[in-house]
Amino acid sequence: MPESRYLIAVAAVCCAITWALRALPFTALEPLRSSRAIHYLSSRMPAGVMVILSLYTLRTLPLTQVRVLAPLVGLAVTVGLHLWRRNALLSVFAGTAVCVALSSTLFAP
Repeated sequence: MPESRYLIAVAAVCCAITWALRALPFTALEPLRSSRAIHYLSSRMPAGVMVILSLYTLRTLPLTQVRVLAPLVGLAVTVGLHLWRRNALLSVFAGTAVCVALSSTLFAP
């Protein structure tokens, strides 16, 4: 069995590393809060993510079938509500609800 001094040294090193790794994000965030690049990304990122997810979802739609209207109407509702109310949560939930309602009732196979 290792000596007690060795075990205490190992525990102290583990504690120091754990504390440093937990404190590092808070010290690194302070300079980023005043960064113009981070401010720009934080204002543009939600719309960019929504565009990427929309394109990924719509890329496999069969444009020759009527059932394509449900996701397109849902997308139109999402975009329209977002432009009107500027509330991402409301627009995403409403667009999803419209898409699911149309898919399950009107265009069900």
